[in-house]
Amino acid sequence: MTKMLNGVFQITGWDEKPYLENDDGSKQSHAKICQSYSGDLVGSSEIQYLMTYQTDGSAIFVGFETVTGTINEKSGSFVIQHTGKFEAGVATSNFEIVPNTGKNELTNISGKGFFKSGENGQAKYEFTINA
Repeated sequence: MTKMLNGVFQITGWDEKPYLENDDGSKQSHAKICQSYSGDLVGSSEIQYLMTYQTDGSAIFVGFETVTGTINEKSGSFVIQHTGKFEAGVATSNFEIVPNTGKNELTNISGKGFFKSGENGQAKYEFTINA
């Protein structure tokens, strides 16, 4: 069954450390981020991002997010692969649920989605899932 999920996530923790910094202001970093989800997905997650910042402050990032929560009264966890960017103060990412990562009642989950950041560490998410 295909279902559209919508809601908001809130960043609850951000630990970012540069591992390469250049004289022109560009850099590469690793970020560990914690989030809480509300809406059609209720739960929490931990993300590991690798980020590359340009001299203008924009960035491109990739990473994996482990989500633990409840969807349609089914509980479990799954992993999301992100490909995103940060420009003009707004972060966006297209993401996909990594095949065969679903656990517990979400064993067969698959799908893809998108997020766009808002203010105060919040972002709106959209998922299209098969579960």
